[in-house]
Formats: sequence, C-alpha cells, structure tokens
Amino acid sequence: MPAIQSPESVEIHPDVELVARAKDGDVAAFERLVRQYDRQIFRVAQHITQNREDAEDITQDVFFKAYQKLEQFQGNSKFSTWLVRIAVNESLMRLRKRKTSKTVSMDEDVHTEEGSIPRDFAEWRPNPEQEFNQSELGEILRKTIQGLPPGFRTVFTLRDIENLSTEETAEALGLSVPAVKSRLLRARLQLRERLSRYFKRKESQPA
Repeated sequence: MPAIQSPESVEIHPDVELVARAKDGDVAAFERLVRQYDRQIFRVAQHITQNREDAEDITQDVFFKAYQKLEQFQGNSKFSTWLVRIAVNESLMRLRKRKTSKTVSMDEDVHTEEGSIPRDFAEWRPNPEQEFNQSELGEILRKTIQGLPPGFRTVFTLRDIENLSTEETAEALGLSVPAVKSRLLRARLQLRERLSRYFKRKESQPA
C-alpha cells in the first residue's frame, strides 16, 4: 500500500503565504511582493514600450491594480505570472494610445500548429567573429530587439529574457502554447536575420 503524503511534505511557494497575508490586509506582506517583482515588471514594461518613463509609470500601475484586484488572484498560476499578465496588458494599452491610428495586435499571422514548429529551430544569440565587448553586444542586441513588432517582442521578452516557461508565457499573454511557440520562432528568426545583416554591414565597412 503506497504511503500517503502528509500535507507538511508538499512544497508550497512562499508567495502563497504572502498573498494570503496581503489579502487579509497585511500591507508589509504586499510590500515584500512588490520588492520581489518590481524589477522584473519594470523590465517587461520597458522591453515592450521601449520607454523608461512609461515603464516606470506602468510598474506603479501594475502593483496598484494588483493590490486592488488581489481577491481575484485564485492561485491557479504563479503570482509573478499574474503580475506579468497585468504588465503586458498595461504596456500594450500604452502602445495603443501612442499609436492611435494603428492597432497593436497580438494575433497576427498565427497559422502554425504545435507539431509543425521545430524545437530550437533558430538560435537568436549572436556569434560574431568581430571583437565586440559585452556592453557593445548588449547595445546592439537591445536595438535589434527594439525593431521587432510588438507582438513578437513581447513573447521574446518573456521567454528568452525573463525566462518564463512556454506555458507561463501563454498564460500571461492569454495565448495558446502553439501560438507562443510560433511567435517565438518568428521573433528569433527575425532577430537572427537583423543581427546577421548588421554584422555583415560592419564587416564590409573599411577599417
């Protein structure tokens, strides 16, 4: 007869206790959650909006809304994933306001089924022969990511920069797993192509 696992042996994420305490009105518990995730939320917002001031405003808005809607968090996902979803929505709303004549769509050109997307098909990271230092490469990569369409940039940010899982990214964006894989593949391909063009231009320039 298999041993019954005692409740004490089940590992509970520390956020669960902090969220429960925050729901009961413990402001210090919520402040701990803010300190834990404010940098991540800021990075997500900055990558999507490409604007530091917007990202700072969005970060404040995210935690304000999260506190207001804390009762809506049911614990079916990680608290950080729930926060990221709010951050993505706020960031995309900010982009839409900026481009009132254009609709920022997260659902363009998604035709690929899960089975047809090859795993790790494209490696986005540059492997240049040129002797760039890390800060130069970082700046090149940042500018290249900035050129991606917002929908692709968002998926790429969450998966390859913030290291969320495919499932967490799908949940944060309200997308299917196949849609996330499709956009990530397209983002990596576009990024690799743009980086390749950049390094070829640098090679062709006279010393």
